[in-house]
Amino acid sequence: MKLTHAPLRIVIGAFILNSGLSKRSLEGEAAAGMHGMAVGAIPQLQQFEPDRFAKLLSRGEIALGAALLIPFVPSLLAGAALTAFGAGLVQLYLKTPGMREANSLKPSQAGTVLAKDSWLVAAGLTLVLDSVTHRSRFH
Repeated sequence: MKLTHAPLRIVIGAFILNSGLSKRSLEGEAAAGMHGMAVGAIPQLQQFEPDRFAKLLSRGEIALGAALLIPFVPSLLAGAALTAFGAGLVQLYLKTPGMREANSLKPSQAGTVLAKDSWLVAAGLTLVLDSVTHRSRFH
């Protein structure tokens, strides 16, 4: 990991790791609510039971958070994973009713919480692009 990538990876990695850890015991109505929102944006997730979905999401967030925090994980790999994760959250923002103002990409009051996840896509792409354009043996 390049030293210049450290602040981005540490802050985002810690945040995502914490989010994943907090979802470890998510069950019942809480898992069903999260699953329902996810299915609205990505219908293929319907194949998972809500409790199973919550556990998989938790594990995925823990893995991504750890990958960002562990220095020997290449920024190219960590950035690609962060970009994919962020893109899923942006899709959630774009497809969930009430998250945007009518006929606009501008977030509604409720949508601001999800719209900010576009920063994760930008951060992931920054790590990927920097890794691709500045190849060295120290990445």
